[in-house]
Amino acid sequence: MDVVYTSTRDASVRVSASQAILKGLSDDGGLFVPVALPKFDRTLEEFAGMDYKGVAYEVMKLLLSDFTEEELKYCIDHAYDDKFDTDEIAPLSEAEGRYFLELYHGKTIAFKDMALSILPHLMITAARKNHVTHEIVILTATSGDTGKAALAGFADVPGTKIIVFYPKNGVSPIQERQMVTQKGDNTFVFGIHGNFDDAQSGVKKIFSDKELAAVMDKAGYQFSSANSINIGRLVPQIVYYVYAYSRLVANDRIHAGDKVNFVVPTGNFGNILAAYYAKQMGLPVNKLICASNSNKVLCDFFHTGEYDRNREFILTTSPSMDILISSNLERLIYKITGEDAARTKAFMEQLTSTGRYTITPDMREKLADFYGNFATEEEDAAEIRHMFDDAGYLIDTHTAVASCVYSKYVKETGDKTPSVIASTASPFKFTRSVLHAIRPDEELKGDDLDLADELSSISGVPVPKAVSELRTAEVRHTAVVDGSKMKEAVEKTLGL
Repeated sequence: MDVVYTSTRDASVRVSASQAILKGLSDDGGLFVPVALPKFDRTLEEFAGMDYKGVAYEVMKLLLSDFTEEELKYCIDHAYDDKFDTDEIAPLSEAEGRYFLELYHGKTIAFKDMALSILPHLMITAARKNHVTHEIVILTATSGDTGKAALAGFADVPGTKIIVFYPKNGVSPIQERQMVTQKGDNTFVFGIHGNFDDAQSGVKKIFSDKELAAVMDKAGYQFSSANSINIGRLVPQIVYYVYAYSRLVANDRIHAGDKVNFVVPTGNFGNILAAYYAKQMGLPVNKLICASNSNKVLCDFFHTGEYDRNREFILTTSPSMDILISSNLERLIYKITGEDAARTKAFMEQLTSTGRYTITPDMREKLADFYGNFATEEEDAAEIRHMFDDAGYLIDTHTAVASCVYSKYVKETGDKTPSVIASTASPFKFTRSVLHAIRPDEELKGDDLDLADELSSISGVPVPKAVSELRTAEVRHTAVVDGSKMKEAVEKTLGL
């Protein structure tokens, strides 16, 4: 089946997968979604017999249908190679009666590597397929992890430049150092005075600037995105949920056809949306458990049906989830409106103008797949300590949010369905917070890189190469701009 993409805000839009990847965002400001989600054409037993690359091909071929087998396998082979520090790519660990899908074994030790290792290959292939002669400018906002993973993926890729904006005081010291030391003549990094929502809104505003687009076109540039608003980011994320299920079957933890729960620490809603799409395509999923930190706008949405970003923005120890405008929720809203682009557009315009919208009762009924809850900072730290002291398993602050929310879910529902927690980052990205959780009474001396050695000593887990190499890495990006000056920063970077 040829999968065609449309916009969540304009029903007349029709583009191929490669065109959707190249554009990133639809011209009307909407997100690209498949006109119809295909069903898996392999059995669950067949998936269980495949390695990660095999599952990736069988899932992606359905959604990226204008890529040839040769093109897609080339992208997969070059993405999921020895840049991952485990043969399995995404190992499944068991602790405290739950499974942890470790998505942080890539180059930048966060789950974003799973999609951003392949996106540059998909992007360049898509450019060739569509006879693009312009240089592609990847424009991205990050709450901490996307930025580094995108920078690493696109560094020195011919025909591309990448510009990343991050909240100057809203990421961990190691996340920041990973970005500002990034090599590559085509990489540009800016801190902004503001939070992630300011960075994300600024990027979307630049994307929708028609005058700038015309200037860019004349100068031989065109924008695309590495954020999860890009369907080329979302499709590879579906893969690891199918792979996790296949490992449970292969390891005789479940029978093919048994249902599982997925528990996902959630900020921008892309990661859990990928699990939702996997269910829509035929994966036997019982509940999608949406775990929020103290910025619990999504938790409140699932409880009340109202999305309201008009609240205090809280800086937490799980900064990649410090988000009040969850861009990918638009794709779910589109789905539960009955794929009504006009209604979806109205909701999004309401969010822009008033900061809130309320869905209808019939839309709420279509959210039965989801359960939402949140963890406080104190609960998060307690979960890290509990998992380490009682199970001997070290987790980061984001994974701890998910693990804590899962415990609340089980207590509330009594559901004993086998459950997989998306473990989204290495504990060594957040050394100070993780160490403080494990040893709350100790005074922590030194910077986060010094503390990495202490965390390794206590846990017996080696310091990842991605962290140890930062000790001698040269700081190459020092620019900080006001959130209102992002467009000017882009123009200056590109010499416009």
